[in-house]
Amino acid sequence: MSSHTHNHHHDPQHIKSISNRLSKAIGHLESVKKMVEDDRDCSEILIQLSAVKSAINKCGNEILKEHISHCIVHAVEDGDEEAIVELNEAIDKFMKNS
Repeated sequence: MSSHTHNHHHDPQHIKSISNRLSKAIGHLESVKKMVEDDRDCSEILIQLSAVKSAINKCGNEILKEHISHCIVHAVEDGDEEAIVELNEAIDKFMKNS
């Protein structure tokens, strides 16, 4: 995990939006877990898992867009080249697991 810290704050509405999306994904995942525990149809479970993965990927995309448009812009303005290296590492990890 990187020790890089932000020197600015994110829009509270954006944070709330992402938090709400993640809460919905968590709730959805909990319902998929219940489906497994209830021995529901495997195909149905896989479809629901796919929906959870999609929701998480959408959250990641929103965070990435925010990071580029705000964090990276500020980092470039401040001459922070380490932020670009960290962005590339984060994109690699995110895309590998998408």
